[in-house]
Amino acid sequence: MVAALIPHPTDPRRFLVQQRLPGKSRALLWEFPGGKVEPGESDAAALVRECREELAVDLDAGERVAAATHGYADLAIELVLYRARIARGGEPRCLGAHELRWATVEEMRSLPFCEADLPLIEALAAAGR
Repeated sequence: MVAALIPHPTDPRRFLVQQRLPGKSRALLWEFPGGKVEPGESDAAALVRECREELAVDLDAGERVAAATHGYADLAIELVLYRARIARGGEPRCLGAHELRWATVEEMRSLPFCEADLPLIEALAAAGR
């Protein structure tokens, strides 16, 4: 699984996060945008595809920022967070989530996030982002 660390265009202390849809697994928990890497697809290509489908924006994917593994009752994942920026498409649209929000790392710490994302938030905090 891949996730995008997308800074706000005018406030680099804020990053885009999304709330999962009701009725889905981990409903209404927050997460970084992203998703599954399909067979034969690179991490960067998966980030671009997922954000086009879920946010209606085109991304430029950058370097790896952090990674974590987590085992849920129904799923074991490795989640890799990549720095990214919106290349085209303007303001992200909420197509595949319940809500979008620009949040600082401190604000993220107070939101109910998916457990797999928590080590990524702590890595950002430790790096002073």
